[in-house]
Amino acid sequence: MDEKHIGVKLLLSYEVNSESLQDYYQFVMGSYIPTMQTLGLQMSEAWHTAYGQAPNRLIGFVTDNQENMMNLLQNETWLKLNEQLEQYVSEFSYKVIPYRGGFQI
Repeated sequence: MDEKHIGVKLLLSYEVNSESLQDYYQFVMGSYIPTMQTLGLQMSEAWHTAYGQAPNRLIGFVTDNQENMMNLLQNETWLKLNEQLEQYVSEFSYKVIPYRGGFQI
């Protein structure tokens, strides 16, 4: 299988602002995840860090190839979606990694 067709994972990490927790959940469940699905990615995991120095959320989305991921990252909807997300979170960052299954950081 060539590199272009290997599954890839998008990992988002951030701190959810405690004062907007309910609005955050409504946005993520009602808009963020469904929009990511329409853009060709499927949510693979969601982690909450209760203790330690890591951001309190780590969310993973997967797609079957690098081309789909690059199209997402250049999509205006993706940019606007993250601008909306940043109303509820801080320390937002993301990275793209090869998909191996299971927990990845």
